[in-house]
Amino acid sequence: MINLNNLQFQKLDFAGLKTLVNWAEEEGWNPGINDAEIFWKTDPDGYYGFYKESELIAGGSIVSYNGEFGFMGFFIVKPEYRTFGIGRKLWYQRRDTLISRLNKGATIGMDGVIDMQPFYNKGGFKILFRDERHEKIGENFKINKNIFSIETKDFDSILKYDKQCFGFSRPQFMITWLKQSGVKTFKYAENERLKGFAVIRKTKKGYKVCPLFADNPVVAEELYKACLNSVVGDPLYLDIPVINKDAVALIKKYNTTYVFECARMYYGNPPDVDINKIYGITTFELG
Repeated sequence: MINLNNLQFQKLDFAGLKTLVNWAEEEGWNPGINDAEIFWKTDPDGYYGFYKESELIAGGSIVSYNGEFGFMGFFIVKPEYRTFGIGRKLWYQRRDTLISRLNKGATIGMDGVIDMQPFYNKGGFKILFRDERHEKIGENFKINKNIFSIETKDFDSILKYDKQCFGFSRPQFMITWLKQSGVKTFKYAENERLKGFAVIRKTKKGYKVCPLFADNPVVAEELYKACLNSVVGDPLYLDIPVINKDAVALIKKYNTTYVFECARMYYGNPPDVDINKIYGITTFELG
């Protein structure tokens, strides 16, 4: 039996965060190969866990975006320590710690797996939409003439577009995300006007689109084809918000394989985003 009162709630160092990423891989969450480094640069104060003596036994992220918005993710308890109430205690401590890190009244987001959604709901989180992960093997496509790689000169316009779809400015995350090793980036620009963009990162298995944002279904499809074309023969994962009917139509057209689902949930008022531009969310861990 575990005495919950003897557990130490502590901020994780970088090694602790890397442990969470390793656990996520073992759970089949398929993290990116650079996730630990990028997440740490985004918010080095955003990772907490429970220690039993000197052993990390549970943890998760509570990332703050400039105090304006928070995101909870990476919620994992080591298998041998489950069913003792550790997860419940940790989740509430993480939530309350994140609230204390944010501006008064700031919203918190998270992506909750199906089994845990009733628990999160009791903790104040409401479902806004379902996310579904879909897989397709990359294949050759002709690339639209309006698609180019994202360059440093594009960062300002990319950040503005990202804010429309995320709801808050997050340059400390996005710039590092766009510069990571092995990243593949695509922008759709017409007459020098940005109409959408997509990013692909290498994961433990295959690649993930992270994100795919576009003005309309035509732009989204061309970006998706560019993504598939860049990873021929490898699995490519896309996390769609089911509330966007055009995103659902896209994965049906390309005959993708359903993998699993969760739900985007918010504590407080949902951010003001253009959901019709979201064809693939960025991450389940940091939003």
